[in-house]
Amino acid sequence: MPPRPFQQVDVFVSGPLTGNPVAVVFDADGLTDDQMRTFARWTNLSETTFVCTPSDPAADYLLRIFTPGGELPFAGHPTLGSAHAWLQAGGEPKGEKIIQECGVGLVSIRHDGGALAFAAPPLIRSGEVDAADLDAIRQALGLRPSDVVAANWVDNGPGWIGLLLATGHQVLGIEPDFAALGDFKVGLIGPYLGDTGPHDRPDYEVRAFAPGIGVPEDPVTGSLNAGLACWLRGQEIAPSTYVAAQGAALDRAGRVLITDDNTDIWVGGRSTTVIAGEVEL
Repeated sequence: MPPRPFQQVDVFVSGPLTGNPVAVVFDADGLTDDQMRTFARWTNLSETTFVCTPSDPAADYLLRIFTPGGELPFAGHPTLGSAHAWLQAGGEPKGEKIIQECGVGLVSIRHDGGALAFAAPPLIRSGEVDAADLDAIRQALGLRPSDVVAANWVDNGPGWIGLLLATGHQVLGIEPDFAALGDFKVGLIGPYLGDTGPHDRPDYEVRAFAPGIGVPEDPVTGSLNAGLACWLRGQEIAPSTYVAAQGAALDRAGRVLITDDNTDIWVGGRSTTVIAGEVEL
């Protein structure tokens, strides 16, 4: 089997090596599901993607997305990183936007200044979190009931539960018990709005925990930020445009730009290719 083109892309960067890497394999039509799963475990990144021929004529490509623990129907930083890699490899969209086909259907990706942004897919599950589940999550994160301002399902494919804390500082102070979290996929968000900090301080701090799929803490998470934005904008809690920081607990400095244009919520950031070559699978 001939080698396949490959890129490793850093996504949601604020500088060199500050974001979340994704491995992108092109010309993946001939690979089996087992080969994809095996390579994703081998890279040991939060996600590895495989660019295939689309089945929908409206799409520019079909994207398969794998964590070390299995396949996802959608994920945000792999969407942007793979679109960046596809453009770098000479891909040309059929229309004004890049159209990605994946497990949740078609996802639109647009150029947003020097960055790319995807339209947040609709939530598959929203609403209140079961009281027993919420109690278990709070205990795993060392939170008192009064520490959680609000909680909601923000599932757009991966299965996220979102918790709003009072401040970004609280989010950064969490020391999770990953064994106790189990299969829960939990995202935390807390505001810096009104905080008298540095002039370039972001508006929110975000963290993502998914130990059950082999990602104890994700450096920067597009799907979670998309789900949180849908929730907070729907409740009129967050402004129409804001910047979220993620990754500080892992010595990263990811930045996610959220823009609600009253039609779509766009989740954007900058990407850069760090490694380019070929892989033999």
